[in-house]
Amino acid sequence: MASHMRIGTILMASSACLALAGCGGADSVASPGAGSVTIVSPTPTPAATPTPSATPSAITAAQFAAVTTVNGISVTADEQLAIVNAGSNNNVNGVGSVLNGVYPTSATSLTTAIDPSTINSFFTSTNYVGALSGPTDTSFQGWTCNSTAAEFGGSGARCTAVPAIGTLASGAACPSGTTAATGGSGSATAATIGGFKICDLPQAITSSLTLPRIAGIAYRFTGQTEVGTDLGATGGSGVTLTIEPGVTVFANANESTNDLLLVNRGSKLNAIGTRDAPIIFTSQQNVSSATGESETSQGHWGGIILLGRAPTAVCATGSGGSNPTPCQLAIEGVTGRFYGGTNTADSSGQMSYVQIRYSGIAISDGNELQGLTLGATGSGTVLDHIQSHNSADDGIEIFGGTSNLKYIAITGADDDGFDIDNGYRGFIQFMIAAQRTSGATVDSFSTEIDSNNAEDLLPRTFATYANFTFVQTALAPAAIRQRGGSDMRFVNGVVKTVSNVACVNIIAGEQTSGGRTTVRPADTTLQDFGPPSFNSVYFACQGR
Repeated sequence: MASHMRIGTILMASSACLALAGCGGADSVASPGAGSVTIVSPTPTPAATPTPSATPSAITAAQFAAVTTVNGISVTADEQLAIVNAGSNNNVNGVGSVLNGVYPTSATSLTTAIDPSTINSFFTSTNYVGALSGPTDTSFQGWTCNSTAAEFGGSGARCTAVPAIGTLASGAACPSGTTAATGGSGSATAATIGGFKICDLPQAITSSLTLPRIAGIAYRFTGQTEVGTDLGATGGSGVTLTIEPGVTVFANANESTNDLLLVNRGSKLNAIGTRDAPIIFTSQQNVSSATGESETSQGHWGGIILLGRAPTAVCATGSGGSNPTPCQLAIEGVTGRFYGGTNTADSSGQMSYVQIRYSGIAISDGNELQGLTLGATGSGTVLDHIQSHNSADDGIEIFGGTSNLKYIAITGADDDGFDIDNGYRGFIQFMIAAQRTSGATVDSFSTEIDSNNAEDLLPRTFATYANFTFVQTALAPAAIRQRGGSDMRFVNGVVKTVSNVACVNIIAGEQTSGGRTTVRPADTTLQDFGPPSFNSVYFACQGR
């Protein structure tokens, strides 16, 4: 994402916490000789006393928090640690051995949890911290794929495995609205990949289309494939692309354009799989051969973009304010496709039980395609049980909007796991970010929470993460970065980092009359929640 750049006192951080509460040896025998044999009883060797595992010393502020100065403004490590300590039930001196991969080694909660459903009814009531309740939790199994980044177990296949497309029956035809691919220019022979029949999607989907599961058929898209046309911030209803459980959709690697699927404002994507039959969006390499993708493969297509009409904070020239057009902005990664509007309940459809494999393309610095990009999608958009695997950029990036997400797995991302900015306001629960084991790129965070360079634009970014597990392997400053005047509430989390990586990095880029943005006291006139709020979070920082 583009680089964009707010402690009050501990008492003020405490007030944020209160606000949350309002909303848990050998035997020795002599050699025989003439005469009698004397047996000497040995003196027993005392059993060795086990050496207890070393208890790490208390973490220092400098180890716990990374300091970044922007515009001459800093939030010190002591101040950041004080913000966390102002919350309830946090453990800043945790150890990483409590996790086996992304799973806790015990069913006992690592620290006392709170009930997130008291914050908002969207949240499921829980009594544990982290995304998983213990070593036998199966909630992420089956609909995910397994990799070195995260092993979920269950019946899920390896992410490198060819999806279960099935065996083609004689005479099976491509469904209406798609076209059977041919073997080449002028050829009447149907094209196949990996033994599967290919049905091509139109590059412009201008009428509603359904992709049914047909054994032996995989669907292919080429270039910038769009669902509907942009109907604007206040236009009518567009078209719907419906994808049935168990379907595989893949990007065309036979041409050089960036392959991506974009859903314009007013139109919808209804990709609703099941636990045992997830929908898989992937690369041609993944479909063509069991050795077509490796554990380190990434960036083979551009991902999925959903554009909606909910509010966003950053406006294009001529929109927002006194302009007749509501605030809108062009989405990054493509040209001239806008998101934003005034409908907080807007719906861009539903994505459930979906895998997005080997996506992400950096067009230029700060202009990237992710695994899943949400541009001002509203609360009417249903997003749950989604895995983004081995994205060459962020796993999921959210620009504005009001969508809520549940059961989200980001595995092997090369940049940030969850990136939210431009006035996003929503809730996310049961979220895992597990970076690639070889380490993602430098400056890649498990989550990056941002706003913009004008840090008091409204709506102000404000999200709540509940029941999250972050496994940070990249040598970034920290696992959690929050900056840009954004607000944030963290509940029931587990954060683990490797050596030389802190747990948090809180940044303020502007000094206002109320204090440093991001960490100043709450100001309701500016939708300001106050300093970041941490409650029931277990931190295992610096490879401890």
